[in-house]
Amino acid sequence: MRGILSTLEQLVAMTRTLGDPGRDLVILSEGNTSARASDGTFWVKASGSRMADAERDVFLEVDTAEVLGLLDGRSLSESEMRSGLAAAKVDPSTGGSPSIETAMHALCLTLDGATFVGHTHPAAINAILCARNARDPFAGSIFPAESLVCGEPLFVPYAAPGQPLARAVQRVLTPALKRRAEPPRVLLLRNHGLVALGKTPQQVLDITEMMVKTARILVQTYALGGPHFVEYAPD
Repeated sequence: MRGILSTLEQLVAMTRTLGDPGRDLVILSEGNTSARASDGTFWVKASGSRMADAERDVFLEVDTAEVLGLLDGRSLSESEMRSGLAAAKVDPSTGGSPSIETAMHALCLTLDGATFVGHTHPAAINAILCARNARDPFAGSIFPAESLVCGEPLFVPYAAPGQPLARAVQRVLTPALKRRAEPPRVLLLRNHGLVALGKTPQQVLDITEMMVKTARILVQTYALGGPHFVEYAPD
């Protein structure tokens, strides 16, 4: 039990850091976070709660297999998806509803190296993701630290939150895992935001900060002709 509580405490601290208004990553109740709780369950932020004010009671433990099962079969309405997520709670008596993006978190947490997930809506990144040519600026790395910390981002076409978004992630993730040497550490959700995957809360924070820095630099490169991509080559 102590290990689960320790994970939850780390998740709370990570969530509050990501939700700090000074970081400009989310406002109001935007964004959500998650962490593996056991072999078959994970913690996820409740819908409607503010990341900056996160406490342990705003996280719900859900069954991973039950959440992933919501991606099979027919398309679900938002209300049906929310009902399915509520049914996936390990403790049905616990108040609150899991985030509508819980299924996306479930997919992320099945990947090797992903123990914590932070989903935010940074203004600097969305300035690019909401543009007509949103994919092109992220076609390569622009400086070595970006590649080292973030790896190769996975670009996800726009889909509405809930089952549509999770299925969109699943569609691009499945072939990517077959052709890449390692799972992605970054998901770029078009017209939506950033997802950072890490073994530790600090890794999620580092990835988030590095991607925000990258986005800020990318925008400025277009004043001088656009980005010059480089390939990181470790020693």
